[in-house]
Amino acid sequence: MITTEINTSLEYALTGLKTLLLSSLKSFETNERLELESWDITSWSASLLPHLPVKKISDEELVIITLALAPHIRPHYFDRLIQSVYPNGGGFPHLGGIRGKGHRGFLPSGETALFLLAGENLEYRFRIQQLFSPEHWFAKKQVIRLAEPERNEPAMSGQLILDQEFIDKITLGRITSPSFSTEFPAAKITTEQHWNDLILPSSTSLQIQDILIWLKYKHALFEGLEMRKKLKPGYRALFHGPPGTGKTLTANLLGKHTNRDVYRVDLSSVVSKYIGETEKNLANLFNKAENKDWILFFDEADALFGRRTQVQNSHDRYANQEVAYLLQRVETYKGLIILASNFRSNIDEAFVRRFQSIIHFPMPRTQERLSLWQNAFPNKLILDKDIDLKQLAQKFELTGADIMNVVQYVCLNVLAKESHVISYKDITEGIKREFVKSGKFS
Repeated sequence: MITTEINTSLEYALTGLKTLLLSSLKSFETNERLELESWDITSWSASLLPHLPVKKISDEELVIITLALAPHIRPHYFDRLIQSVYPNGGGFPHLGGIRGKGHRGFLPSGETALFLLAGENLEYRFRIQQLFSPEHWFAKKQVIRLAEPERNEPAMSGQLILDQEFIDKITLGRITSPSFSTEFPAAKITTEQHWNDLILPSSTSLQIQDILIWLKYKHALFEGLEMRKKLKPGYRALFHGPPGTGKTLTANLLGKHTNRDVYRVDLSSVVSKYIGETEKNLANLFNKAENKDWILFFDEADALFGRRTQVQNSHDRYANQEVAYLLQRVETYKGLIILASNFRSNIDEAFVRRFQSIIHFPMPRTQERLSLWQNAFPNKLILDKDIDLKQLAQKFELTGADIMNVVQYVCLNVLAKESHVISYKDITEGIKREFVKSGKFS
């Protein structure tokens, strides 16, 4: 929720930045650097610091964050300010900044931050550049980054880009999930189901418990026991087995049970025909997820995690480079990564060796199918007396997903007939449809 107090604090920060920038523009000709110590910059932090992943922030860091945030609050903030100093217009190369494709106003760049905080002083310019290094908390916490500049252009010419989550916290008062796109090829998945809805063989369930234990105690393992020095970060699991046997539901429930977001990665969107784009798309995903402790679920993982090809041409070489890059990011990810495949043999052995768990999701056996049938029907409908669920479980080899498709078909039929009784005929017709879909019956 956006409060009057937050709005007042934001106004104060924007007014302070305006005063600072005007002073910098007017003193540009004197080749002097403004002394930040003489400005009450710390007072800007009231609206920003509570939403940052650090408890203390320097004046320089605060100015950079306010610079990057300003266009998201006042789209023409910089244009009006610049016009007040240079009413006749001009190029202002010392200011840096770019013009967006959709947004036509001035967008601050790394060069804008250098101008404002260091002027022409080389020592200070180099010091400010260090704030954008991979070791700084800007990068480690994924709060702010520089957009990749055009080829062969200075690194600091890239636009200042704030994490969308931080912008949402400030402007909306809440966090929104990142939208699916080619640059972020993943979508958040959720489930209304619970653990008792997941019917698995006992051997599979026991291995799932291993993952739950890791999720619960990983901090104690790496920090309390100081095993971060000896163990690789994160946990990698392979779920393999026929479609519809519970792989996706298990990933969902792991997230739900441990209060973690689960993102399903669309590998068809990750893989690009343009050289280098696959790595870029993957980097965007992993960089976003790194500090959120998300569970990343790579469904149909064979697309990128499959067996590497023999190098016969440049395309094969770049394809293998993509796999190598992916392997490196998977190994260094600090959270849980789940790969799902219909067949274990489809996954490259280079990946298999790095999994802590390889879990088989087999076709459900008779007893498991019976449990699935018993849990599937809504309480508001009645099973006809001639329906024997045990017989259905013994006779028809179906997955959990197949059974739920049958139940949906049956429920719709009952509703269409304005009835509340499920007939044996409805169920067998639904089963027949599932077999036709899978090519087992014609």
